[in-house]
Amino acid sequence: MPISIEKKCKDKGVKLTEQRKIIAKVMSESNDHPNVDDLYVRVSKIDSKISIATVYRTVKLFQESGILAKHDFKGSKARYEELNEGHHDHLIDVKTGEIIEFVDNEIEDLQKKVAEKYGYELVDHKLELYGIKKKS
Repeated sequence: MPISIEKKCKDKGVKLTEQRKIIAKVMSESNDHPNVDDLYVRVSKIDSKISIATVYRTVKLFQESGILAKHDFKGSKARYEELNEGHHDHLIDVKTGEIIEFVDNEIEDLQKKVAEKYGYELVDHKLELYGIKKKS
């Protein structure tokens, strides 16, 4: 079972107020990559006293603490996901904004071969594919 954002905060010494706990819980339970506005709407349903500024500050704190990853996908607001050890790439639907996470070993091998071809050892990469869903 994955470690919750709340547990990661405790492990990293990030102080959790009640409002931050709610934001951490909502983010941990997200199955998508919400932007701050999406997160604020979800958090407000639990505690209407949490301001958008608090959500912005908390997301920034979690990102700077290595708990959340920020994605600046082309054509949309910054979106966030829990930072996990497992690597994955993203396929973004440019019409709906849906994000599909995937791992493809052929792509991973090809990237290493390209780096080696130019005399490099691959140490990191980020792959974002943008598409439109085909009609069936």
